[in-house]
Amino acid sequence: MATNRERLEGEMRSAAAAGDFERAARLRDALRALDIDPSEIHAQVPGAMGIGTQHPKPEPPAGWRRPKKPDPMTKGRKR
Repeated sequence: MATNRERLEGEMRSAAAAGDFERAARLRDALRALDIDPSEIHAQVPGAMGIGTQHPKPEPPAGWRRPKKPDPMTKGRKR
């Protein structure tokens, strides 16, 4: 008895040979779905969607303070 994978592959090949490429593509996608490991699928977290949002923001080291801003006036500058 043929497995589900072998049956799908046979149907996909026969659909492609018959020129029914849409059905062959659906069967190909069904074959690829068999290869997916369900443990690798993660649900998206609301509010954390988009590129790079899965990475935490870096935290400064303990005791670090932002350096003092320079004086905007140009003191001591000779012209």
